[in-house]
Amino acid sequence: QVQLVESGGGSVQAGGSLRLSCAASGSIRSINSMGWYRQAPGKQRELVARIFGGITNYADSVKGRFTISRDNTKNTVNLQMNSLKPEDTAVYYCYARDAGNTYWGQGTQVTVSS
Repeated sequence: QVQLVESGGGSVQAGGSLRLSCAASGSIRSINSMGWYRQAPGKQRELVARIFGGITNYADSVKGRFTISRDNTKNTVNLQMNSLKPEDTAVYYCYARDAGNTYWGQGTQVTVSS
């Protein structure tokens, strides 16, 4: 089992920045992929960014603005979000994946006002 706790959400004006962090505990050695999804009201949950074996992937909508990083010494995955837009408003969920399961954090709200 893996437990995930997110922090760092909040409200910001368009053009601003936020940094999300996700701390993992439990069977962390089994994790092979971590990242972030988001879900806006009335929309499906979508992948924002992930890191897998040192390789990063981003949704087209956030490329060049968001940066994902993983700190193995602290068992955290971070999402630096710059140049935020109102359309980035959503609940952001951290996830971790091992060979058989996907684990989710509780979600953190990000609100970007114009």
